[in-house]
Amino acid sequence: MANFPWLSVITFAPLVGVFFILLIRGDEEIVVRNARWVALWVSLITFFVSIGIWINFDNSTAAFQFEEKAVWMPGLGLAYHMGIDGISMFFVLLSTLLTVLCVGASWITITDRVKEYMIAFLVLETLMVGMFSALDLILFYVFFEGVLIPMFLIIGVWGGPRRNYAAYKLFLYTLAGSVLMLLAILVMVVQSGTADIPTLLKHNFPVGLQPWLWLAFFASFAVKVPMWPVHTWLPDAHVEAPTAGSVILAGVLLKFGGYGFLRFSLPMFPLASADFTPLIYGLSIVAVIYTSLVALAQEDMKKLIAYSSVAHMGFVTIGTFAANVQGIEGAIIQMLSHGVVSAALFLVVGVVYDRMHSRDIETYGGLVHRMPAYAVFFMIFMLASVGLPGTSGFVGEFLILVGAFKANSWVAFFAATGLILGAAYMLYLYRRVIFGELTKDNLKSILDISPREIAIFAPLLAIVFVMGIYPAPFLDVMHVSVANLVQQYQSALAAAQNVIVVTK
Repeated sequence: MANFPWLSVITFAPLVGVFFILLIRGDEEIVVRNARWVALWVSLITFFVSIGIWINFDNSTAAFQFEEKAVWMPGLGLAYHMGIDGISMFFVLLSTLLTVLCVGASWITITDRVKEYMIAFLVLETLMVGMFSALDLILFYVFFEGVLIPMFLIIGVWGGPRRNYAAYKLFLYTLAGSVLMLLAILVMVVQSGTADIPTLLKHNFPVGLQPWLWLAFFASFAVKVPMWPVHTWLPDAHVEAPTAGSVILAGVLLKFGGYGFLRFSLPMFPLASADFTPLIYGLSIVAVIYTSLVALAQEDMKKLIAYSSVAHMGFVTIGTFAANVQGIEGAIIQMLSHGVVSAALFLVVGVVYDRMHSRDIETYGGLVHRMPAYAVFFMIFMLASVGLPGTSGFVGEFLILVGAFKANSWVAFFAATGLILGAAYMLYLYRRVIFGELTKDNLKSILDISPREIAIFAPLLAIVFVMGIYPAPFLDVMHVSVANLVQQYQSALAAAQNVIVVTK
C-alpha cells in the first residue's frame, strides 16, 4: 500500500462521478434519482478512501507523506506534486466528509437542475482536496482559485433572491486578493528557480523582499479567512447560498486562508510574519469583538452564524501568529472544530428553513414543544460553538488562549472577551427560537427532524464529542509538523537577530 496513489485517487475520484452523471439519460425523474445516488456513492467512497490516509499516517515525522510527483513543465521547474503532512491531513478528511453530508442535505430540498448541482459539488470536492494536497505553488494556485467557479455557480444558480449580487461579491473580493498572490508566486519562482513547496520551505528569501511577498499572500488569505474589514462578502454569501453551499463555505472554504498562513506566510516569510504580527493581532481582536457585537443585532439566523464565523476565525489568526506550539495547534483544532460546528449550525437552520421557508428569528419560538429532538441537536452544536468544556470548541479556544497568553497577555485578554460575547449571541438565538410558548399557529403542525436529517447530524455530533473529550488522536497527528514549523520559525528569527548584532 506504500505506493498506492492515495491523494490522486481521493482528489480525482469525484470527477469519475461527474463523468457518470453526465452519462445519465432518461426522463427527468430517472435523471434526478440517479444523479443523487451517483453523487452520494462517489462521495461516500471518496470519504472512506480518505480515512486510509489517517490509518496509514506516520505521526513521528514532519516530512510530507503519500507524495506523488510527475514533472509537468521541466523548463519552468513545475510539477504535479502532491503530499500531506500533519497540518494538512485533517483538512482533506474534513472536505470529503462534508461533501457527503452536503449531498445528503440536498437530497429533497434541491429539485431544480439536480444533475448540474451534484456535478458542481463533486467538482468542488476535487478542487478542495487538491488545494490541501498540492506541493507545487502553481498547482496550489490552480486549485485555490478553481474553487471559486463551482462556488460561484452554487450560489448564483441555486441561491436566494439576491444570489447574483452575493455570488459576484464573493468572486470579486476573492479574485482581487488572489491576483496579488499570483504576482508574488511568479516572483518566488523566478527568485528561487522552483515552484516546489518543500524546497521553498527551506529557501531563505531576501529580507527586503519578504514584506512584499507576505503582503501579497496576506491580500488573498485575509479575504478567504475572512479577516476584518474584508469580511463583508461572507454574510451576503451565506444568506443567499443554499444550505449545502453554506456548509461547504463555512466548513472548508474559510479554512483556505488559515491553512495558507500556516503553509506559506509563517515558514516562508518568517521575518515579515514577525514584523506584521501586531497588525494581525489588531485586526483579529477587532474581528472577535466587533463581529460578535454585530451578531447580537442580527434577526436572520444565517447572518448571525456567518458573523460568528468571522469571530471564530479571528481566534484562528491570533493562535497562528502567536507562533508557538499551543497557539498553532489550537488554531488547527479550532479550524477543524469550526468546520464541523458551523456546518452543523447551518444544517440546523436549513432544517427549519425547509419547513417554514424563513430564516428570521421572529418567525420561530417554542419549537421545543413540537421538535424536541431538533432542540437537543441544536443545543449541543450551539454549546460547541460557545466552547463548552467536553466539546470540540473548548479544546481549540483553550489552546489558542494559552498560546496567545505566552505571546502577549493583552491579546489573550481581549480575545477572551469573544468567549463571553459568543455565549451571549448563541444563547440569545437559542432562547428565541427554541424556548417560550408555542404561540404561532403555523408552527403547531411543524414536524420534528426526520431519520435522514438525524443521519446527517450524527457524524458531526460524534466528532464534536470525540474531539472535545479525547483530542489526543488529532493532536498527535499534527504535533511533530507544528513543532517543526515553530522551530524553523524561531531559528529564522534568531539567525536574523544574530546578523543584526554582528552588523552593529
